[in-house]
Amino acid sequence: METAETTTNELILRMEERYSKMSKGQRRLADYVRENYDKAVFLTAAKLGETVGVSESTVVRFAIQLGYKGYPGFQKALEELVRNRLNSIQRMEVTYGRISQSEILETVLQSDIDKIKQTLAVIDHKAFNLAIDTILNARKIYVIGIRSCAPLASFFSFYLNLVCDNVTPVTTNSSSEIFEQLIRIGEEDVIIGISFPRYSMRTLKALEFASNRKAKVITLTDSVHSPMNLYSSCNLIARSDMASIVDSLVAPLSVINSLIVALCMKKQKEVVSTLEMLEDIWGEYQVYSGDELNPVSTSFPQETGTDDAAGSSGSPDKNSDKGRTISDDQPESEDTK
Repeated sequence: METAETTTNELILRMEERYSKMSKGQRRLADYVRENYDKAVFLTAAKLGETVGVSESTVVRFAIQLGYKGYPGFQKALEELVRNRLNSIQRMEVTYGRISQSEILETVLQSDIDKIKQTLAVIDHKAFNLAIDTILNARKIYVIGIRSCAPLASFFSFYLNLVCDNVTPVTTNSSSEIFEQLIRIGEEDVIIGISFPRYSMRTLKALEFASNRKAKVITLTDSVHSPMNLYSSCNLIARSDMASIVDSLVAPLSVINSLIVALCMKKQKEVVSTLEMLEDIWGEYQVYSGDELNPVSTSFPQETGTDDAAGSSGSPDKNSDKGRTISDDQPESEDTK
């Protein structure tokens, strides 16, 4: 079985397959990229050529020789290789090398925006619609996402449960727990696996287990080369990127939002009925108590009487101080602090 390490090395494989037919300069480029891919990924064609000691045109021909449409296509493949090979410490080092402290906010937000745009451009609409139909027709729906993908799986499961009554989030701390929760999965069921680099082997094993039992498999991952697609018949691709040790999962979350909205549109009556029932329950058990959510008034209550009126009565009102504000010349007591 392929692992995340072997499925993400397409660029390396291409270089190895074509190495014997390369020119001397192209071989130097291949050797440099193989040994220094984490540095090469941030170099322009001109800079890479300068670093290796060849011309920019040689770099472009090298990219074309590998089967890419010029240097941009080669660089994109190199980015995929880097993202899946770097460990957390190396990812931090790469980030520190390309983002200055003053540009962090703008760079990260713009990167998230770009990832959503890229996802919109490449996502398979047929696969999206197939996922909707598969979920709606499933006897039981399992959702699994581990480590940094666990919040995505939890979010998806929460809202799926409002649409469908057959949702099981697979929560786990060990591989054995996964199989215990999936023990009854069958061909009428569907499992939705969410995983992004660095890919979770436990998620992959869960998808393999479900596939072996003829269950339908939907994956939400970052690339057609992701190992999560080995057992999937419906692949949803959402672009992700790294910022330091943090995986950007903004685009995957947007895809999940889209799935939820599409499912709600398909089952409008059921969703409305569920929400009406929940509103009654929330009201009965004061889940969202109205008076607790009202903003606190910033005005002080007005005094009900005047000092003259209190004095004319001949007996001081023991509640006459009620509602009075504390002035600057009246020190606060411990009770009023």
